[in-house]
Amino acid sequence: MKHTTIDDCRIIDIRKYTDNRGYLSVIEEGLDIPFEIKRVYYLYLVPEAARGAHAHKKLQQLLIATSGSVDAIMDDGQNKKTFHLDKPWKGLLIPSGLWRDLENFSGGAVLMCLASEKYNADDYIRDYKVFLKFKGQ
Repeated sequence: MKHTTIDDCRIIDIRKYTDNRGYLSVIEEGLDIPFEIKRVYYLYLVPEAARGAHAHKKLQQLLIATSGSVDAIMDDGQNKKTFHLDKPWKGLLIPSGLWRDLENFSGGAVLMCLASEKYNADDYIRDYKVFLKFKGQ
């Protein structure tokens, strides 16, 4: 999706249930997110360095800070917007065609990603100048 913008990113509420035993959150494809989940991974023990710094041609993602906090800086080639993720019952839905940088991981942060595709190196755009060309700029 070359024409996606940062306005296409959105924070979604993840269903949560609570009782005297604690909290339980549930995510189901087709109900909570608009894509089939083909891969799940998570980042943790991230040093001071940032992560991300790429875009995807096809892959969509849902990012959830399951512990701690992280900033997701989304970029559509013209505008940028920062999403502060710090609640395990909130997720950032990211469509394809947007550049993302992940910064400011708090100590002990765990960032989980639900992805619409299996890993495919050809789906990544890792050079910002190539990303701008992909976006038609």
